[in-house]
Amino acid sequence: MTPSEWNLFPPHHVTLDKAHGRVEERKIWASSELAGYIDFPHMAQVFRIERNITKLKNNISTTETAFGITSLAEDRASPEKILELNRGHWNIENRLHWVRDVTYDEDRSRIRKGNGPRVMASLRNCAISISRLLGFPYIPSSIRYFSLHLEDVLRVVGL
Repeated sequence: MTPSEWNLFPPHHVTLDKAHGRVEERKIWASSELAGYIDFPHMAQVFRIERNITKLKNNISTTETAFGITSLAEDRASPEKILELNRGHWNIENRLHWVRDVTYDEDRSRIRKGNGPRVMASLRNCAISISRLLGFPYIPSSIRYFSLHLEDVLRVVGL
């Protein structure tokens, strides 16, 4: 099926969100028709997600199209669920990677050899996760708190 042929059929699910100064419409088409036809391990469904983004400030619109493959069968993942899982991916990006980039200024780290970068990323992930589990609304506030209360750091990690 060519990309233009996808538009011949109505999308299986559509969402509309307004936030951050823009309106985002997401459409998904999903199919299990290619399962067993394409030689790709564990492929159960293919899907196409189209995102139409309109900035409210200047009314400029952009369209992005993404194609994907999932191992989740139709009974485990409806088109609505696939779209939700795809959207959830950005939650990880925004809640973890963005915090590491901005709060910890990870891009300017001088640790670049061996396992050092991976170890430091794991330690930062652990610190972010612990801060969230303890209910801190902002990671920088948890960093300030624990830098002044080192005994609490040891208690939290069980030492």
